[in-house]
Amino acid sequence: MPNDTAQERAIPRGELSLRTVAMPADTNPAGDIFGGWIMSLMDLAAGVAAGTRAKGRVATVAASNLSFLRPVKVGDVVCVYTEIRKTGRTSITVGVETFVLRRNQGEREKVTAGEFVMVAVDDFGTPRPLPAA
Repeated sequence: MPNDTAQERAIPRGELSLRTVAMPADTNPAGDIFGGWIMSLMDLAAGVAAGTRAKGRVATVAASNLSFLRPVKVGDVVCVYTEIRKTGRTSITVGVETFVLRRNQGEREKVTAGEFVMVAVDDFGTPRPLPAA
């Protein structure tokens, strides 16, 4: 993943895969949104993108290059963008960026970025070849 910072680029790569509002139940003891909640949204968004490409079920096999750039606050609109970066015989590498709209106002702000590797699987969880693009 390129070494961008939130200040350098406020335009997401890829397409909007998931959008939700950060709620009080998702906070850590400091009052910020828990990083694990953001990671789960990123994983869900990667699964949506990869599942569309795989035309079926996918499973997460790796998450890497995760960067938490800014805190997420209660009331922020969380927008997760995905971009398929690479495909293999059974795998799909998805770049994932998370942006927020602070209290649904103002400019987008990049808060996290990472890369997820998903594998197309059959009904038994066994890797299966990707269909032609």
